[in-house]
Amino acid sequence: MMKSALIGLLTLVASAPVFAQVQQQQSLGGTVAGLREDVRLLSQRMGSMALRIEQLERENAALMGATDGLETTYATVSQLNDAVAEINQSIRSGDSTTRSQLSAAIQKLAQETNSALDDLAKNLTVRKTISTPTFTDDFPKEGLSYTIQKGDTLSSIASRFKSTIKDIQNANRITDPTKIQVGQTLFIPGGN
Repeated sequence: MMKSALIGLLTLVASAPVFAQVQQQQSLGGTVAGLREDVRLLSQRMGSMALRIEQLERENAALMGATDGLETTYATVSQLNDAVAEINQSIRSGDSTTRSQLSAAIQKLAQETNSALDDLAKNLTVRKTISTPTFTDDFPKEGLSYTIQKGDTLSSIASRFKSTIKDIQNANRITDPTKIQVGQTLFIPGGN
């Protein structure tokens, strides 16, 4: 009875790291998806800014065309050209600054994404492989059939019928003793 309880405890302990790895992989997958969405939004914003700059340049060109031949205004054409040149310079420097900021942000996000993907890849390669148990035919061939009831475990069934968990697993080809189901019929080798 002590041996079968110890085997049941070891089975529960062995399944805990697999559950933790699945949770960690799901968490990393969420992080990677979030980073990809951030990169997509930054790219979209950069495209919107480029369109706005083109619009401002067209409006600037239209204003410059409208001032041709209007030297009797309060400002000379030369002064307007200088002002427009200053505005264009401001737009270009603002565009350059914005592009460099966006580029830095995209680089940072790319590095974080690559780092997260590397971590995820490491976790996948480190993951333990689950070995399939091998079954033997060295169990008693005489015994009885038993239908699993609510609350039954292989340990309690083996104890009740004076059999062993190993013999019951071998006779019924049970790979995971925690996955027996109510209503399932088992052959209990050597059962009394």
